[in-house]
Amino acid sequence: MDFALILASISFLLAVVWGPLLIHILRRYNIGKRIRIDGPRGHQTKQGTPTMGGLMVVVPVTLITIALNIYTLLGQTVIGRSILVPLGVMLAYALIGAVDDIAGVRGMRRGEGYSARQKIVWEILLALGAAVIMKVLPLQFAGQVGVPGVRRMVELGWAWVPIAAFVILSLANAVNLTDGEDGLAGIIVASAFVAYGVIALLQGQDTLVRFCFTLVGACFAFLWYNAHPAQMFMGDTGSLALGATLGTVALMTGQWLLLPIVALVPVAETVSVVLQVLYFKYTRRRFGQGRRLFKMSPLHNHFELLGWSETQVVQRFWLVGLLAAMAGVALALW
Repeated sequence: MDFALILASISFLLAVVWGPLLIHILRRYNIGKRIRIDGPRGHQTKQGTPTMGGLMVVVPVTLITIALNIYTLLGQTVIGRSILVPLGVMLAYALIGAVDDIAGVRGMRRGEGYSARQKIVWEILLALGAAVIMKVLPLQFAGQVGVPGVRRMVELGWAWVPIAAFVILSLANAVNLTDGEDGLAGIIVASAFVAYGVIALLQGQDTLVRFCFTLVGACFAFLWYNAHPAQMFMGDTGSLALGATLGTVALMTGQWLLLPIVALVPVAETVSVVLQVLYFKYTRRRFGQGRRLFKMSPLHNHFELLGWSETQVVQRFWLVGLLAAMAGVALALW
């Protein structure tokens, strides 16, 4: 654990140093956020703020992880296979997000990048590929699930693969929906990685512990520049990558059943969107005109339109997320 905390500090320092250069590059190539006109009015001032800030997390985490897991023995290089799974998922989803971010700033769909249908195909394929790889390797808890109150892991066999793919896919998009306020997604994801880092520590998965806390340090560094008023945004490059990686880490601990608790805020954000769409469609069919269940979804927009300031939304959501992460660790010990 002491080494993991040192890695978090190193990751933080590397990312903080890399931050100003990244902001300069993004500004130079006009990779700035386009704000949706139907969003809260206060968000219009964010127009043009550099996006793709997820690179600030992905780059140092990748470099540190590779450096830590390469050992030279008699001229041969051996890389720890297990840690390549979450690292590979992070890089693959970061690539999807980067392509979408670039498409968004180039004005393909009024700041929204590629359509959901275009992205989801690649996301599904990557999620299924990652799930199959984890099952085939096999990793320690691949094909299993931990149930609170049950001391032994429950074996699911190959039925675990589509479930694992769904976990990765859903978390990627849940964090993507959460990334709508300055500092919100970064602090929520960092808290969740701390929780799963502690769970991995209790399981003796030292490599995974180091990976989790390396991510935490990089997320904190990103928050240095994403704190209100944000100097850069995470973009899909970061939100998809971090969400998918969180899902992968949860699967590697076998405690993915706790994700609705540990990642309570992203899950709530996703549920709010689903309920909003379903209710709108139902009322349109029932009454001839669609009605809204929330003032606006995702959930953070609803509270902002209720009169909460952006800072209040972020701080209160973080308090809920932090308590949820603590509850998740407690249930893992149960």
